[in-house]
Amino acid sequence: MNFVYFFMSQFRYWLDCLLLRWVPPSLPAMQLGPEGSSQNPTMIQFFTWDAHHPDISWWEHFEKQVLPLVALGFTQVWLPPPHKAMVPKGCGYDAYDLWDLGEFDQKGTVATRWGTKEELLRACDAAKQCNLNIIIDAVLNHKLGADRTETFRAVRVDPLNRLKDIGSERHVKGWTAFDFPGRLGKVNSTLYFDWLEVNVQASIVACDGISIILLTGMSLREPMVYFAFHQKDMKVGQNGLTIVIQKYETIYLHGARGFLNENSLQLLIPYVRAFQGQTSFFDVPLHENFHRASKTGVSYDLRTILDGSLVKLRPGDAVTFVDNHDTLQQVGQSLESWVGINFKSQAYALILLRCHGYPCVFYGDLYPNDECYDEDTSRTLKQLLLARKSFAYGPMVDYFEHRNCIGFVRMGDSDHAGCAVVLSNDPMLDLTACKIRMNVGSHPGTTFRSFFDGSRTIAIDHDGWGAFPSSVDGVEVWIENREIK
Repeated sequence: MNFVYFFMSQFRYWLDCLLLRWVPPSLPAMQLGPEGSSQNPTMIQFFTWDAHHPDISWWEHFEKQVLPLVALGFTQVWLPPPHKAMVPKGCGYDAYDLWDLGEFDQKGTVATRWGTKEELLRACDAAKQCNLNIIIDAVLNHKLGADRTETFRAVRVDPLNRLKDIGSERHVKGWTAFDFPGRLGKVNSTLYFDWLEVNVQASIVACDGISIILLTGMSLREPMVYFAFHQKDMKVGQNGLTIVIQKYETIYLHGARGFLNENSLQLLIPYVRAFQGQTSFFDVPLHENFHRASKTGVSYDLRTILDGSLVKLRPGDAVTFVDNHDTLQQVGQSLESWVGINFKSQAYALILLRCHGYPCVFYGDLYPNDECYDEDTSRTLKQLLLARKSFAYGPMVDYFEHRNCIGFVRMGDSDHAGCAVVLSNDPMLDLTACKIRMNVGSHPGTTFRSFFDGSRTIAIDHDGWGAFPSSVDGVEVWIENREIK
């Protein structure tokens, strides 16, 4: 029986991969940066789970950081959920009122955790003036903080197949009424669901075609209908939405633990097919590779770092990332798969300097904070961002030849010089003996220099070849001497 299941799942995965050939990639059709710009697009997740500023609101903090972000090469910013939460300091994932952006006195506060509506609009306007695109985090798969209960008819369904009824229809009492009294009639109210008062915990019921699970997480179809209906009402000036869909959330949360060890692409690929180039996907399998590399250290074979990742199979659909607010090693976080500082810089080099995927940098790795900040990581990350902005262009050639030391070359284009990148995961590696011989193209007889400190140089022979070492920090970027200013 297990063999049959394995065979069928592998066949289905093979068929899905085959059919992907006719699915257009999503990223080329998206506006990831200023229109007409040739600069590499880069996104930052501008928040952590417990993000706060001691002196000003988060929106004011973001407004003050717009120019520094642009200088580092960012073209897009992912902001936290801006709507009213069920508690005053709720981060927004405990969504109460999606259309209260810090405007109405609800749940004990006017401002959200992040600030007021006026501060948000002012920050978004500042970003727009600097051609910095905004992505809004929209929580569409659940609601919390209902104002009162209601009684209605519902039927329990199978948790693994919500199209299958496992009980008869009955009356249940649930926290389903959202009156939004603080709006004072300025915004139309809409019926939402919070949670059901039923005897069996964690049960799922169906009501009028909507699946409800605890926090009323909806199935794949309903949130997309909801999104299409309300998108026209958004007036914040955003360039996109991040959407967590209940069924995909299962892949993201549970898959990182069980299924990713096997082949999470078997779960992800059907969704890539279903959205037909309209949605990109965070590359959780790649993140898991980074996490595993940081945990196992020198025993990890760097030549396999991209294996099983979405960016390797579908580079035009992959949003690559190293860590985010869900991967922090804190109780209650969804993934708890933090990438250690021993491999953090190497991981960022892989998503920022390669030509595949769309990289997303985590605020917690770049800015000082109480949750996860490391000064050395931040310093290296800033240098990698500048290298991406100025040098990581053109065709790419991989030199994944050694277990603990790999490299690749970006050949450059008509407007940008290229670079050579070397990564290692062995702190005891003899840098004088372990070098990767790589061809940098049309730079014969020149000299390449370390982008990080400018003191180390590599001679390039008349055929364009040079022997490039890594550094004691595990990552080195080499550029032609004339590019050092």
